[in-house]
Amino acid sequence: MKVLMDAGPWLPVPPRGYGGLENVVATLTTELRARGHTVVLAASGDSDLPADGLVSAFATGQFPHLAGPYPQVVGIAHAHEQEVLRTIDEHADAGVPFDLVHTHVEVVGPALLGDAGPPVVATLHWDLGRNTAFYEVFEGHGRVFFAGVSSSQLAGAPARLRRQVLGSVPLSVPVPDEPPLPRSDRADFVLLLARLCALKGVDTALRTCRDAGLPLVLAGPVAGMPDAAALAAALADPHHPVHTHPDLPWFTEHVQPFLDGERARWIGSVAGPEKDRLVREARALLFPIRWEEPGGTAVCESLAAGTPVVAMARGCLPSLVDHGRTGFLATDEAGFTAALGRLAEIDPAVCAAEARRRFAPAVMASRYEELYDEAVRRASGLTPAGRRVRPRARDAVAR
Repeated sequence: MKVLMDAGPWLPVPPRGYGGLENVVATLTTELRARGHTVVLAASGDSDLPADGLVSAFATGQFPHLAGPYPQVVGIAHAHEQEVLRTIDEHADAGVPFDLVHTHVEVVGPALLGDAGPPVVATLHWDLGRNTAFYEVFEGHGRVFFAGVSSSQLAGAPARLRRQVLGSVPLSVPVPDEPPLPRSDRADFVLLLARLCALKGVDTALRTCRDAGLPLVLAGPVAGMPDAAALAAALADPHHPVHTHPDLPWFTEHVQPFLDGERARWIGSVAGPEKDRLVREARALLFPIRWEEPGGTAVCESLAAGTPVVAMARGCLPSLVDHGRTGFLATDEAGFTAALGRLAEIDPAVCAAEARRRFAPAVMASRYEELYDEAVRRASGLTPAGRRVRPRARDAVAR
């Protein structure tokens, strides 16, 4: 099958640090190509993932603009999708059309890509509550279909959206070749690997680790900035969009005062071998979320490295963490603190084995192959009257 994999314009694929969605796209693209599929990637121009072509509207990732004014942000997403549409037309004109488009771009992807051409599968990576108005009315006309990332995410979806969902596919991550470190060889710190904001519960992690006497390492961006140096440089520029980013004042008030460089450290975004080392050596990964997390890529990464997870029992977390076996689930801060005192009960080898069984790339790719086939089958059954016709991108420009 020939697939156009639309990751969006926000971060390179694979990401240099933060970027759960982009990590999933990199994992899925690599596995699909290994299984014989042709995959053209649509992402920012600084993406270096091996693929059968790269489509880019922007030379670099646009993540720093993501929390900017709505007209600016939506314009970036639309500019990216216009490049995707042009690519679809070019391949069709050359007689080598795409069989399917798999978009990971929220709202704008399914809204623009389904008018004509190949069928579309749109993965829902987010809490559906933030764009309920769209999902309550959007109609894919038998050409746009959706995939969730967990059953809990889809449980509260609007009825119209549920009718267009093909199924849910849990996220996957590359599985390390080496066996997990035993508890006796691990460092003493616990790790939070996420964007540093209120929804991720960073302040909860700070308080519970203080009460449990555990050093905490915070690895992730703040207000779109990858590390302290980049944040300071952005703050020095009065025109930089970081000044209006909603995560900045929260970080300044609730996190920054507690960073002492020893018991609580912010090291910025991490990637590659450094990220792998941190996850592998940590005593646990913390997920003290305050929202209904739909996917939880970092959870899968942690378990694949044999590192247990301590999380709030919200969103998809109860479906990813086997309480008392691969980690612990809590319902409040007291329970979270208590769980931090029980880490020695979890066997890293059990965590790694469970991750290989449930979250290996082949598991995700196999499930998506099923959804792709179903989307193509359903779309091919449309009569000509059932199809909407979209003007070619270049013809629309000419008019």
